[in-house]
Parts: sequence; structure tokens; C-alpha cells
Amino acid sequence: MAVKTCIITGFGINSDRDLAEAFKMAGSEAELVHINDLIEDSSKLENFQILGFPGGFSFGDHLGSGLVFAHLFKKNLKPALEKFISDGKLIIGICNGFQVLVKMGVLPNISGNWKPEVTLVHNECGAFIDNWVSLEKKAGSNCVWLKGIDSIELPIRHGEGRFITDNTEILDYIKDNNLDVLKYSGWNPNGSTADIAGITDKTGRIFGLMPHPEAFIHPENHPQWARQNIERGFGLDIIKNGVDYFK
Repeated sequence: MAVKTCIITGFGINSDRDLAEAFKMAGSEAELVHINDLIEDSSKLENFQILGFPGGFSFGDHLGSGLVFAHLFKKNLKPALEKFISDGKLIIGICNGFQVLVKMGVLPNISGNWKPEVTLVHNECGAFIDNWVSLEKKAGSNCVWLKGIDSIELPIRHGEGRFITDNTEILDYIKDNNLDVLKYSGWNPNGSTADIAGITDKTGRIFGLMPHPEAFIHPENHPQWARQNIERGFGLDIIKNGVDYFK
């Protein structure tokens, strides 16, 4: 039976087709579903095993990155998403999708009541960054999406990627429980607290990250692919881990 992935799309999202292509290459059936269609019929979510929140500028980020999208989803689809999670399914949020997940309170959801505990704010440098970064997985992580991956290079493109926590107690909990699964290595481009580039929930099934794995699914995506003899797109490994989880 095919693994089915729902890629949420909507106003201002611009990486939905890239993410859908990555999931198709990883062996999943991927369908673009507009948020308004889900709001109209939340039972659609039951047809999928994986839910992907892509990057972009949902609703123009006019009130803050991902904030309007997060409010719409939480207000209209919280019961459906709670069931999706309790059924043991997977969620990935990339860049703007990560911002949506933290502002909904889905990540890291330490309290269990969907209270936003962390957020992503303007880069410390005050400018939009479009570059490649080196990343390392934190030892002891149970993140499904990072199975077999110790380090990876991925592109970033964001203006609000600086990860911060509501207080030091939450940061300590994230660190102590290995929820800070993905770290910037060598260069922290946005000033994120503790070099955090991505986090997971306690189950390891919900994963949010600022870098774009779907933008490195072909070797030619890497700016040094010829010089370094890069033979494949390593970002696809993250997507494939999600698909293989159900096989």
C-alpha cells in the first residue's frame, strides 16, 4: 500500500511543488491540498500518513512569519491534527512550515496543551539570508526523519530564522531531552539560541527545521556539485526516512 503525503498549500506558499516532488522521488504519493479545502472537510486528512508544511511566505508573513497560517490551522483543524498525531503519523515543517508549527504550539509542545513555547524571529543580522549551511544531528536524538544522518549540508533562505525559547527552563528541557535534533555547525547564520536549526517533539515524529531538504534532491542543486563530485541529493535522505517509516 502506497504511503500518502499531504502537502499543505495556500496563499504565499512557494515551496509546495518542490516538497511534493521530493516525496514522490522518495516513493510516496504526494498530493497538494489547499488549507481552505481542509477547513471545508477536515476528514481529508485521514487519507494520509504524512503531513508536510512547506516553505514560503504564507499570507505574506505580514503579521509575522507563519502566524496567520498557524492561527487558521489551529482554529479550524486542531481536532483533526490531534487525531493525526495520536494515530502515530508524521509531520514535517520546513522554513515557513517550521514557523507555522511552533506558532501553533505543535512543536515542541512540552506542556501538551499546544501553548507556543518557542518561536522564530528576525535574523540577528537583520537581513534575509540565502546560503548553504553545514548541519549536525545531536547525539541521542530519536527523530524519525534524521535516521542514519549524522551531518548534512542544506540551503537556507529566510529572514526570520532565529530560534528562541520562551524561557531558560524550556531551553533546558529541549536540550536535556535531545529535542534540539539539528544544529548549525561552524557557522550560525541567524543567531539561533544554542545553534538550533531544527527541533522535534518528544515522539520524534514531528520535525521542524529552517534549512530546505527539498532543495537538495539532485546533486546539481549543490553549488559545488561538480568540484566536489557530489553524486546525489542528500536532502532526499530526510524525506526518504519519513516515507520508509511506514514501509
